Amino acid sequence: MIQSNSIYPYIANQGVTTVAELAKLKLSRPALYRELAKLVEEGRIVRVRRGAYQVAAALDESDTWVQVMLRYPQGVLCLLSALTFHDLTTQSPPVVWLALPKSAWHKTDEYPPLRILHFSGEAFTAGVESHQRPGGIVRVYSAAKTVADSFKFRNRIGLDVAIEALREGWQQRRFTLAELDAMARICRVQAVMKPYVETLVA
Repeated sequence: MIQSNSIYPYIANQGVTTVAELAKLKLSRPALYRELAKLVEEGRIVRVRRGAYQVAAALDESDTWVQVMLRYPQGVLCLLSALTFHDLTTQSPPVVWLALPKSAWHKTDEYPPLRILHFSGEAFTAGVESHQRPGGIVRVYSAAKTVADSFKFRNRIGLDVAIEALREGWQQRRFTLAELDAMARICRVQAVMKPYVETLVA
């Protein structure tokens, strides 16, 4: 019988590996699950979805975003994840923030952990960009849309985060006032953002 210590090298060699594939090692199911649980607890592997595992060291932030996109092709990185993508925040979110259409169903208990928000109409479709990342395409809201979303959801992420994103985006020339105003209108935060924008451009 194959030894349980062969599981980690097998996963490292295969990439994302399912329990069905690991069964080829001919371990008993209890031994297999015990070893998987031990490796997860040690932080050596992560469960990327039900019944599938990957070596933790193989993951980086962009890979995580691509994995989410593969599971949710309609999804769009938003708020803290989009701010991180555009380098408009000093925050380092432990979860992936993802916008989905209002009626879209999503799974639970997944890796990476997700924070799902449901948008509708222009609030979902406006400002979507596609970028090539290692492993695939990532959909993310533009810098202007992300700043507007940050003010809309300021109670969730913090007004200070939204203000920081506005300041950084303006200083980096990531958007024009016209682009920002258009997204603020769609997100219905023109009045909220007005005093901060006026201070910024004064």
